[in-house]
Amino acid sequence: MSDEVQQPEYEPGAGTLCLFGRQLKLFRERAGMDRVRFGSLTGYSASTVASFEQGRRIPPPKFIDQADDLLEAGGVLRASKEEVARAQYPAFFRDAARLETKAAALHVYATKAVPGLLQAEEYARAVFSMWRPLLDEETINQRVAARLARQEIFSRAPLPTISFVIEEFVLRRPLGGWVVMQGQLEQILLCGQLRNVEIQVMPIEREEHAGLEGPFTLIETHDGQRIAYVESYKDSRLYTERRQVREIEEQYGILRAQALTPRESLALIEKLLGER
Repeated sequence: MSDEVQQPEYEPGAGTLCLFGRQLKLFRERAGMDRVRFGSLTGYSASTVASFEQGRRIPPPKFIDQADDLLEAGGVLRASKEEVARAQYPAFFRDAARLETKAAALHVYATKAVPGLLQAEEYARAVFSMWRPLLDEETINQRVAARLARQEIFSRAPLPTISFVIEEFVLRRPLGGWVVMQGQLEQILLCGQLRNVEIQVMPIEREEHAGLEGPFTLIETHDGQRIAYVESYKDSRLYTERRQVREIEEQYGILRAQALTPRESLALIEKLLGER
């Protein structure tokens, strides 16, 4: 999903992370371990363990598994893994991220930056570094890691059907500089070669355009649920009401007809790469 330019609402230490941190501390103290000992067994410093317990840092899944086993938590810590993972994302995107992991089909219209699912690491880092208000370095690292982790969807079994319509000027805007953008265009070309992915570019010179209201993502789950995720400043939302979703599906169908074909689109991206 092209969630790349929203204002962040996630605040470290809130909600899920604080609850997980309190549980972690209780189990550690019950096991009679101090942070230094526990950290040495899990491969983390005492200060990092403190950050996990205080909800200031997001623990990776491997650490949660280790902690559950070492502290004999009986699966309590493991049960939080999905919710802790969602805390990597800004608040406005967490529900969409959860649905994305269950998608049988995913269709993205991008107008502001390269969609998050297609972003190369350096491009993603450049995007998060430009966010206002400024994000601290740790949050940037977490957001980049979370964005790259989402790209596992391309190889998930069964393979989901994924398509993108991207405005041409998005591909011409060298966010992070030309070297970063060159790597990003190469990443898009690689993704465009995948059997379950189609990428189309909406040319700048098109005289008719069905998507002037802005970016969105369409999601269909394996149980047939159809959802639209629509982006707007600080008010991104999910739509499940059939009439509203159908309207956005109609827009996307027309956008795909108006855009270049997948083959023409990849040829254009190769041309852009050759212009520098």
